[in-house]
Amino acid sequence: MQLRPIKIKRHFTKTAPGSVLFSAGETVILCTASIEEKVPAWLAAEGKGWVTAEYNMLPGSTNPRKQRERMKIDGRTNEIQRLIGRSLRAVVDLQALGPRQIVIDCEVLQADGGTRTASITGGFIALVDALRSIRKQLPDPNHYPIRDSIAAVSVGIVEGRVCLDLDYAHDVNADVDMNVVMTGAGKFVEIQGTGEESTFSESQLTAMLAAAKKGIQTLTLAQKNALGKAWEF
Repeated sequence: MQLRPIKIKRHFTKTAPGSVLFSAGETVILCTASIEEKVPAWLAAEGKGWVTAEYNMLPGSTNPRKQRERMKIDGRTNEIQRLIGRSLRAVVDLQALGPRQIVIDCEVLQADGGTRTASITGGFIALVDALRSIRKQLPDPNHYPIRDSIAAVSVGIVEGRVCLDLDYAHDVNADVDMNVVMTGAGKFVEIQGTGEESTFSESQLTAMLAAAKKGIQTLTLAQKNALGKAWEF
């Protein structure tokens, strides 16, 4: 019922305005946030911005080696990066962002379960740093585009017990696997829950959500401590 040890290193690279090395136990993700002074063509007439994400597992992030995706991304990768983008957009005022796009790139350096949830949690920190770098260029510098924080965690039922922040060993043996995305204010953004050749009761669902909420409160505090004075929304 505890999170794996969390490590956060901001400004990990110099080329992106937002970059974070985020570790949850043995899972290590590099999250960078880049700014493009344009938006997708379908959004050009709206006068507002966009936040999107790309997710990739490096070949050496798993054992055995994962085949590199070159021409076409697989369904799992596409689903995960859409989840990351949706989650981050949930806490961004796109109108206040102005006609620009922020791309969050999440590179899995080492995978031991929970890569999508770690990408969301670390990606938010990179997003905040990127937005701070262009604050004076926003339509209204006094209207910060971040409305709340966002973080995510996995939770499941392993051997009949609720388990928080599943590593790979727990994940492959879980009867139920769930990913929960919540804001710092405690509102849900997304819940992905599946019985792995099993079912789960309403009381188990309630227990898993309670554990996830507690974990996300801890993650939110870690984000706040890492951002320091940048935590001002």
